[in-house]
Amino acid sequence: MPERRYDAVVFDLLTALIDSWTLWNAVAGGQEAGMRWRRRYLELTYQAGAYAPYEGLVGKAALESGLTADVARELLHRWGELPPWPETHAVVAELARRVPLGIVTNCSEPLGQIAADRAGGPFAKIVTAESVGYYKPRAETYRAVLAALAADPARVLFVAGSAADVPGARSAGMAVYWHNRIGLKPLDGAAPDFCETSLHRLLELV
Repeated sequence: MPERRYDAVVFDLLTALIDSWTLWNAVAGGQEAGMRWRRRYLELTYQAGAYAPYEGLVGKAALESGLTADVARELLHRWGELPPWPETHAVVAELARRVPLGIVTNCSEPLGQIAADRAGGPFAKIVTAESVGYYKPRAETYRAVLAALAADPARVLFVAGSAADVPGARSAGMAVYWHNRIGLKPLDGAAPDFCETSLHRLLELV
């Protein structure tokens, strides 16, 4: 058998494994409003650095993108409806038979666990921004999941969902597979090792 290239796989959660865009758009009343809200939320978490209550940032992003606090509360109430991408369960289950899997997410602890349950598993470790005290793409978040897995970053493949995760995970020493399902624009100079529109190719790489 060929030598295994990676000893573990770490996932972003809300974009790499979960189709969170669909629920955000539905709650916001349409794709345009949902995308505007989601982009503002991503900006706030990336700018925050040190952890501030996740649910508060979701609400703040709603207000700053022209929506209401009620919309944010509805999203949080319906969090358990977040759908995985169609191939998520099958790919995750197969990978888990091969190597330990981790998640690092900008969620709070309770919301991170709910979303991780929707993604299948088993996951050896789930690390949230709340548990670390920082939001991605701060290096502390990626280092925390690597430490929890006792993994050499050079032997770990990170599956990014958002553009900011690409340079963030690379700065921690991991190779990056960007699951760019909806065609997000890359950050300047941020080049993943692999860029795909589904999770399927992971089964060829791990």
